Amino acid sequence: MQRIDIYDTTLRDGSQREGISLSVSDKLQIAEKLDELGVGYIEGGWPGSNPKDIEFFRRAKKLGLKNARICAFSSTRRPGVDMEDDLNIQALIDSGTDTVTIFGKSWDFHVRDALKTSLDENLAMIKDTIAYLKSLGREVFFDAEHFFDGYKANPDYALNTLEAAAEGGADVVVLCDTNGGLMPWEMPAILTAVKERVKASLGIHVHDDAGMATANSLLAVREGISQIHGTINGYGERCGNANLCTIIPNLQLKMGIQVVTPEQLSGLTKLSRFIAEVANIAPADHQPYVGFNAFAHKGGIHVDAVSKKPETYEHADPDRVGNQRRILVSELAGRSSISLKTTQNDLKLDKDCPETASVLQRIKEMEHYGYQFEGAEGSFELLVLKMMKAYTPLFKLEGFRLIIEKRENGQLYSEATIKVRVGDKQVHTAAEGNGPVNALDNALRKALEGFYPALKKIKLIDFKVRVIDGVDGTGAQVRVLIQSSDDHKSWGTVGVSPNVIEASWIALVDSLEYGLLCRKLPEFAEAKKVLEKLKDEGVTSLS
Repeated sequence: MQRIDIYDTTLRDGSQREGISLSVSDKLQIAEKLDELGVGYIEGGWPGSNPKDIEFFRRAKKLGLKNARICAFSSTRRPGVDMEDDLNIQALIDSGTDTVTIFGKSWDFHVRDALKTSLDENLAMIKDTIAYLKSLGREVFFDAEHFFDGYKANPDYALNTLEAAAEGGADVVVLCDTNGGLMPWEMPAILTAVKERVKASLGIHVHDDAGMATANSLLAVREGISQIHGTINGYGERCGNANLCTIIPNLQLKMGIQVVTPEQLSGLTKLSRFIAEVANIAPADHQPYVGFNAFAHKGGIHVDAVSKKPETYEHADPDRVGNQRRILVSELAGRSSISLKTTQNDLKLDKDCPETASVLQRIKEMEHYGYQFEGAEGSFELLVLKMMKAYTPLFKLEGFRLIIEKRENGQLYSEATIKVRVGDKQVHTAAEGNGPVNALDNALRKALEGFYPALKKIKLIDFKVRVIDGVDGTGAQVRVLIQSSDDHKSWGTVGVSPNVIEASWIALVDSLEYGLLCRKLPEFAEAKKVLEKLKDEGVTSLS
């Protein structure tokens, strides 16, 4: 069976994406997660370029990785400089890694115009650097930078650079599409020429500027390469690198080449989202395999078919990559959507019962008004309970007032006064916030926490406002989406109104009520009544 090594460069190439700045602690956490995934190599950075990478390599020695080898990255020696006098090379050695990756120029244009040296000196730089590192007992990979562009411009010289690396003793010679413009149909002939001249193990390192990085990586595997470079979520400079979150499952599920264990593959989605969180980059919802929408079904016909045979509209089992099937509820939904969606959330609403048709009709009316339940499962589940008359609100709003004041010092001041009723008790309180919605949130929590202490565990983690139709300008309908979480799960809620405060209030109330209902703790008297009523009607509570 063909053996493929996965070489992850998220910590170096991936961190070159605009907006990503990883601390040393971030890089160490990511390295541990990559090791759990089962990648073979983790490129930690360039120890000669900045103090952060030097510290990373020092601390990485204590990680105790089980699957991966940490790899340091650098350039070949500089033109006309001895190895012992080249600061980059010495910093590479001082990093202490057993594996190192050296990049060198394979495009004659770069040699002349960027390095400002001769073609022969460039070949000597490649061979000498690799031979020197091999003499120190290192495993050495050579990145042939701009190889494919170089081959198309001057094939003989580009191949000469690979031969120089092989003669120096490189363990793997990596072909790089640094500018990301290679078309898949160009690759087979080039790889055939490479294999005729170079008797070394080959790797592939491609960028995604033409949207071909995954295709080129997989095609290279079919052509016999043994090492794939890439990053988690395709992070990287410009348009990014080859995306390992797509490549790994394609290798395993489509090409039958096992590169990680099935158990490790099932952690891919979690890893993708963890690294997005650490990098402070919003996850790409439409990313293949690991995206939030990768196995989401919205059309009624699709949902009906998937509920019977998932393979009708799914090319792979989401469980195998740790993702999950999602049934989206919208104006395109049919009864099967509602039934399957409620079954997923333990509400047991049968496809043919009258309540299902009522829920579907109500959802269509609300989406016509501007609601969207695809990212608001908390609001959807509360709607179902209300339509089934199986839910009692945990409190009743009697009124609120907002004061927004711009003071002499230029700062905005927001205060909310609120009056709510819980059972037979009325609570009247006020709170400040860094904006009107935050003030409302603080005031509502202040009023309710005496009755529902678990509110302290419910946190608002995201708040988004969408203008539904900009034609009406500032009078347009707005949709507010709130994402909340506690120590068990996270959920979304939605509110719609021409008034952004009212829309925010609707989403906020759903968020808190849903969070309390989910916790199912005995001190919530009203929540207990809801759960008991659900049980009497043969409906299980929310998961």
